[in-house]
Amino acid sequence: MEVEELAEQLRSELVPLLGDEVEVCGLQRLPGGASRETWVFEAKRPDDVAVRLVLRRDPVGAPASGLRLEAGLIEAARVVGVPVPTLVASGDESSRLGSAFMVVEHVEGETIPRRILRDETLAEVRGSLAEGCGSALAAIHRIPVSSVPDLPGGDPLDQLRALFDRMEQSHPAFELAFRWLATSRPPRSGESVVHGDFRNGNLIIGRDGIRAVLDWELAHLGDPIEDLGWLCVKAWRFGSPLEVGGFGSVEQLTSAYERAGGVRVDRESLRWWEVFGTLRWGVICIVQALTHLSGALRSVELAAIGRRVCEVEWDLLEILP
Repeated sequence: MEVEELAEQLRSELVPLLGDEVEVCGLQRLPGGASRETWVFEAKRPDDVAVRLVLRRDPVGAPASGLRLEAGLIEAARVVGVPVPTLVASGDESSRLGSAFMVVEHVEGETIPRRILRDETLAEVRGSLAEGCGSALAAIHRIPVSSVPDLPGGDPLDQLRALFDRMEQSHPAFELAFRWLATSRPPRSGESVVHGDFRNGNLIIGRDGIRAVLDWELAHLGDPIEDLGWLCVKAWRFGSPLEVGGFGSVEQLTSAYERAGGVRVDRESLRWWEVFGTLRWGVICIVQALTHLSGALRSVELAAIGRRVCEVEWDLLEILP
């Protein structure tokens, strides 16, 4: 019944755009996505023309996320040449779906990191993915700040410290990282739109390279090197020894980024942001676990992510000087 109700709610949202006779067919939820639902379906019209679409929405009753900004970000990114899915519809918590949502055209390709790193059909393109990431990030950082006026900003280290303190958790390795970050902060490289979660797993990959950049809900204003450091975090290598997403080198990433118009990448600054990103991922793991344990959103996936805190502690002890 839930699927049938959601299909009808979704159809009602699409009628103004696709016409009264549009039908929502084959609605199916995809696995994954700890904080947001992803559904695939076809929008079919009387002429039997069917378009495959993707619905992303906040779970009903879950804390509000940044999904309301994501539609505007995707349009702004498309204008400057970032590969993104085509936006079809979007709405906030007052929508018929009962939560913020976005509908985009389906993009064929692979998103599962372990397949991206191991599938033989992607072997030829895998070696150039780090360069593709550099070019895509340079484009993201060209997005005019004025085109997304509601993006949050602020000092990321202060914000992370405040979040960690509110959870009242004891993790000595995290405290060591906070101390090092506070005493070793590099000069800012500038201010730009920062994707906030650009990594292996949030990219649609095909034999021709990066076909779409996904999951813009953590976008904010900040230092552009933050995105590069996040991509280098060990958690996104998925067992591979290669530093960038498990598929390339730092040199490939930074050279392509600078060639595509990105700011000059200072290696010490990049290292600082990699440590920051590692610590940030650890704090996120705690947040996900507490979201499950508090009953705000019961989820086996959230609980499993919470168990990874100890991995992050080890990663920090290895990477800290």
